[in-house]
Amino acid sequence: MPFSDYIAPFAEFPVLQQRVLDVLSQLPEDVQTDFLGDERFRVEIDNYVPGVGWSFLMPAPGSDGSGSRCVILRSKLAEAAEAFAHYVIAHEFAHAFLRNGGWGEITDIEMAADALAASWGFERPA
Repeated sequence: MPFSDYIAPFAEFPVLQQRVLDVLSQLPEDVQTDFLGDERFRVEIDNYVPGVGWSFLMPAPGSDGSGSRCVILRSKLAEAAEAFAHYVIAHEFAHAFLRNGGWGEITDIEMAADALAASWGFERPA
């Protein structure tokens, strides 16, 4: 399975693992190819511990596209409504694909990620 490395961090959260796989599998082929071909792209589970912090570091993406393209997802997405979880996952993948930039004429990075995720079939639930 081409996405096995991306879903492995979610082994303790099988519902979330399946949701991540569902979204990855539904992305357009060019997006899948982009992610699979970039060693900087990865997907991780949020491991924040109150009073301690996180145990991983990510360099911020540079203007030339260098730096991390790591997507961090919270385990509570396993308990959220499926449509909402799929939307959040796709939104975060959109940020990675856009390298935290705009999309077309949309320069606001949050609006751009929402619009791209919607174009992939993952609209923000009402």
